[in-house]
Formats: sequence, structure tokens, C-alpha cells
Amino acid sequence: MSAACRADQRPNRTRGRAALYTAGAAVAALVLTACGSGGTNGGSGGSGFVAGKDGISTVAKSERVAIPDLSGKTVDGKQLDVADYKGKVVVLNVWGSWCPPCRAEASNFVKVAKETASQGVQFVGINTRDASTALAKAFEKEQGVTFPSLYDPTGKLMLRFKKGTLNPQTIPSTLIIDRDGKIAARTLQALSEQKLHEMLDPIVAEK
Repeated sequence: MSAACRADQRPNRTRGRAALYTAGAAVAALVLTACGSGGTNGGSGGSGFVAGKDGISTVAKSERVAIPDLSGKTVDGKQLDVADYKGKVVVLNVWGSWCPPCRAEASNFVKVAKETASQGVQFVGINTRDASTALAKAFEKEQGVTFPSLYDPTGKLMLRFKKGTLNPQTIPSTLIIDRDGKIAARTLQALSEQKLHEMLDPIVAEK
């Protein structure tokens, strides 16, 4: 799988802001370097997840781990805590306005979010590596995105996921969080509408 772009190829206007990032941001940059249509499934022996040939990794219900603290300000400046959605299935999408695969999949997320809202599904984004919320807002307006996104320019939220779990590793990454607040599935590639349903529907159907 070839990467469509790398984070260091984003527009000059964002690159020029790199000097403002903290040492912690530098660590995040090392973790989240790729922006592409695919990625390498991570994890270690005994991690409990199965990497499918379709690029979707899944975890048996009995072996899932809880998401870390994913709270903070959204792109719109509101406070959001993903834990508040416990009881719903959450689709968590990591994206950046500078990322072509993110742009390619955005309309699919918008459509499926509308289709599944009545089934207790909540979509949440994590916007990362954008130098300002203005860039993220412009992306959301252009793509018709109405669900909220946490603003995480330095990638600190992604670093809260434990290594060896279904943690986000590339941009875009998408996780499915079950109704108990645990990670059920992950992909490290841009998703078509069909692939998104392939990830989401089995978790929605769980009792």
C-alpha cells in the first residue's frame, strides 16, 4: 500500500507554524507521520486483535480495551468528552484538512452518519496537524460535516492510546467504539461507504 502523501508535504502555511509546537508535539509528529490510503497494522503478540485482509482489524468483545481520555475543545470551541457517548456506538475518525485521503472519504462519513443516527451511532472526529481551527472549519464547511471534531493540532490525544492496542497510527485512521466505550475495530486507510458499513454494522448489531 502506497501513501498518498506525508505530513511534511502539507501546505507551507501549516509548516511555518511548526516552530510553535512543543517538544511533546515533536513526539506526536514522529508517531503520526503518514497521510495515506493505507498503513501498517500495529500491535504485538497477545494484543487480542485480528488484522483482516480487507485492512480492518477487529477485537473479540471479551478482549476489548477501553478508550483513553478523549476530551477537550472542539474545532468550534465547545467542550467535548467522548466518554459522554457511552451507550452509543462511536465512529472515531482522525483527519486533517491537508490530507487528500481524508478529503476523499469525508462525504462517505457524512452520508453514513446521517443513515445511522437513528440506530444510536455517533460520529466524532479528531482534527490533527492543522495549524488553526480556521483550516478545519473550512474543510468541514466544504465537505458538509456536521458531527463534532476535537481539535488536536499536536497529536496529544493519539498518544494516550496504549501501544499494542488498536490505536490510531496514520492519518486518516478510523476506530469503532462499542456501547461500553471499548475499541472494537480499526482501519488505517481511507474508507468507502461500503467499507465503513462493513466496519460499523456488526458493532451496531451487537446486543
